[in-house]
Amino acid sequence: MESAVEQLNPTRVKLTVEVPFEELKPSLDAAYKKIGQQINVPGFRRGKVPAMVIDQRVGRNYVLDEAVNDALPKLYFQALQDNNITPMGQPDLDLSEFEDGAKLNFTAELDVKPQITLPDYTGVEVQVDTVAVTDDEVDEQLEALRERFGSLTPIDRPAAPDDFVTIDLSAAKGGEPIEEAQATGMSYQVGRGTMLEGLDEALDGMGAGDEKTFPSTLVGGEFKDQTVDVTVKVTAVKEQELPELDDDFAQTASEFDSIDELRADLRDRLTRGARVEQASAARDAVLGKLLTMVDIPLPEAALAEELKARRDSINEQLAYAGTTEADYLESEGQSEDEFAAELNDRVREAMAAQFLLDELATAESIAVSEGDLTAHLLRRAQQTGMSPEDYVKHAVEHNHVPDLVSEVRRGKALAHVVESAAVTDGSGNRVELRLLQPDGTYADPDSAAGPAAGEETGSTPGDVAPATVGVDAAADVIGSSDYLVETDAETDAEKDAETDAETDAETDAEKDAETDAEGDRPS
Repeated sequence: MESAVEQLNPTRVKLTVEVPFEELKPSLDAAYKKIGQQINVPGFRRGKVPAMVIDQRVGRNYVLDEAVNDALPKLYFQALQDNNITPMGQPDLDLSEFEDGAKLNFTAELDVKPQITLPDYTGVEVQVDTVAVTDDEVDEQLEALRERFGSLTPIDRPAAPDDFVTIDLSAAKGGEPIEEAQATGMSYQVGRGTMLEGLDEALDGMGAGDEKTFPSTLVGGEFKDQTVDVTVKVTAVKEQELPELDDDFAQTASEFDSIDELRADLRDRLTRGARVEQASAARDAVLGKLLTMVDIPLPEAALAEELKARRDSINEQLAYAGTTEADYLESEGQSEDEFAAELNDRVREAMAAQFLLDELATAESIAVSEGDLTAHLLRRAQQTGMSPEDYVKHAVEHNHVPDLVSEVRRGKALAHVVESAAVTDGSGNRVELRLLQPDGTYADPDSAAGPAAGEETGSTPGDVAPATVGVDAAADVIGSSDYLVETDAETDAEKDAETDAETDAETDAEKDAETDAEGDRPS
């Protein structure tokens, strides 16, 4: 077999293949065997029909067509290997007329990854916001902690904002009850604004035993977006009593003896979280800077395929959240053309980033160890709410493991570049990412002398591993599962759809939790 490659453009090639007839013999034999098992010929057992008899029965051309159909995929992939071509998407095949005993000629036009000339990626200079935790942020955390340890006391007065009420809700359209819009014994905090439009205004001033009807627009179900009559009945009003912010509270709510120690711990936690966010910002800034330093042509057919897949995914998520793309765009005040343009830009940037990081990983000889992949699978399972066993099974069954390996490899490549970048904050101070750990703390610089990435430590289960620094640790913070190029192409529509779906799934659990909490609180 002979083959040649013609570069049509930076991301598309034409593969011309010529195959001598003799090399088709295995496929020709397979065709005769397959057809012989499908036809009945008197005097011959099924599968034992001679080739000459098969030719007489079905025709030689039919056999040749079967042979070519069998051989073509194998010949195509062999030509790809011979020419070191990595395809992107399906090829456009053109098979010339084939005659018995003659050479088989065909061409294949296909998208390929672009050839990228990497820029100098060492010491890339970027700036990120300074890590700063304000007193207001600490106070907000303390207030949330107070609410967790607060108690609800029944009161004999009308409900006011921030009070908790137990309510029954029902809706009707034209005087006819809507069965799907009935609920009893719901706990709700007045002024929260998380339920029906107009509910907070109706509840203000209502006492236990009061009932009121008001107009509202339903957000789901058969009467979605329609104005209906909603009746709310208050069965109980409770006032939230919060503990004093003193040393006694600190001892009750934490392991600390004083409120000052608790404040300091909350500030430290916020600071560590801000460091991780700062690292993420540095990661995005470095990648964005790199993308401006190199021209990356994109294969249009593969891009169109990815755009369609992404849009289909968005619509599926919006449907799961009980809405449509049109409804979403209307709520956002965005036109269909604006939405399509935004999605196109995001997918283009994501695809370019994939190509760039793949090339960086190759240049740096970055490999993915079994430990890297296992850690990534565990994180992914946690993110999706699946058990590690179920997630791995799903990944294997759907052939997602190669994609997951690529994700880890790209993450490690990006972490390698970010680690060597010159990152400064708004005050001009250098941001040290090399020693940053996933929990936002800094490792001891002396631990940098520990085992190399991927090296066996000889530790046994239960041993405490030494602090890890370098590329592998950086990947945990700024590169691996927390940074997938595909994720950056996620649109606001996808995020909103996911949030809506999560909110719908959590509603019942929240109600149960609130009900249980009320039962546990002293009255």
